Amino acid sequence: MDQTIRQLGEFLPGAVPTAVLLATLYILYTVLVHKPLTAVLAERRNRTEGALEKARADIAAAEARTADYEQRLREARMKIFKNLEARRQQAMQSRAEAAAQARVRAQEQVKAARAGIEQDKQQARANLQAEAGRLATEIVRTVLRPVEAASPVGGQ
Repeated sequence: MDQTIRQLGEFLPGAVPTAVLLATLYILYTVLVHKPLTAVLAERRNRTEGALEKARADIAAAEARTADYEQRLREARMKIFKNLEARRQQAMQSRAEAAAQARVRAQEQVKAARAGIEQDKQQARANLQAEAGRLATEIVRTVLRPVEAASPVGGQ
């Protein structure tokens, strides 16, 4: 064991500069490489996450704009359909009014025609009565007229 201790005693003074060099390298690595690399990786992560969050926000905004556009499109279509329905109702009402006016005019024409027919009927009746009176007078004259020449009944 003496020999082991002696070898260890010879080894330690030679290992101190190596240990100091190793500690210096560790400190230099930590200061020069590890900390800047960690900072760069953290910044990269933040930028990546920020970009992802921005992309998510942009997607959400695009979806909101799309929903708004679709809503306005639905409202515009409903407005168009309501306008078409109003025009259709107005056209139907105009047709109904025109039909009612035509019906009224036709009824007025029928009344006028009936009045004309009634007037013609009254005039014809008056003419017939006058003609009947004249014919009756003529028949009476003919029947009551004295026979001027008596002719035999056999025609000879």
